[in-house]
Amino acid sequence: MQFTSEQRFDDGVLEREFTLGEIPGILWTPGSASTPAPLILIGHPGGLRQMYPRLVGRARHSVAEGFAAATIELPGSGDRPRSAAAEQARADLRRAVTAGEPVDDEIVDRLVLPLVEKAVPEWRAALDALLSLPEIGGPVGYSGGVISIGVRLAVVEPRISAALLFAGSYVPRSMFEEARRVTIPLQVLLQWDDEGNDRQMALDLFDAFGSKEKTLHANMGGHTGVPAFEGDDANRFFTRHLK
Repeated sequence: MQFTSEQRFDDGVLEREFTLGEIPGILWTPGSASTPAPLILIGHPGGLRQMYPRLVGRARHSVAEGFAAATIELPGSGDRPRSAAAEQARADLRRAVTAGEPVDDEIVDRLVLPLVEKAVPEWRAALDALLSLPEIGGPVGYSGGVISIGVRLAVVEPRISAALLFAGSYVPRSMFEEARRVTIPLQVLLQWDDEGNDRQMALDLFDAFGSKEKTLHANMGGHTGVPAFEGDDANRFFTRHLK
């Protein structure tokens, strides 16, 4: 991991951009802490620069409660090399949605499964690097992002103790079997009127999770209309399970 820039905000939060091989990322840490901070990995749908205003808001909200927060760019997003197959799958998805047609499972598989296969090892490598820093300690939480990535991470990464998942993306049918293997505490956020999400599939996925503690927060509104109070609820959730 190589840090490439840093800035300190008025509230003392330190933001540092880094690269991990070809993967860019951002780390936010408290201005002063006597002990290593628990870590929240902040997921997103890709495009760090485009998503930055929302990511930094989420991160600073978490850091204010004593957490460290970090994110990385997804494969095929931002300045990373594009995949022709993923671009075609994304175009096929947009075409079906625009036409008001059902989104075929084959399109979802072509778009999401290769992304999960590439992104999850990168998140785990980033976690290795982040936990080697003296200012960061466990336990670790995962928040947001492409829900299929969060499901896979919750299954394969034992260092993640709790996850807040955003039901705002299409889910391959095969991920339902993986969801049954998830046992960590979960909080799932669903925007009821999300135009880009299959609501019933999101509800079925929530039902499939094997966690003994799982909570569904469903709010009225579209994809970007998440109520501000959900940020406070997220902090309370992670405080219960990471501190």
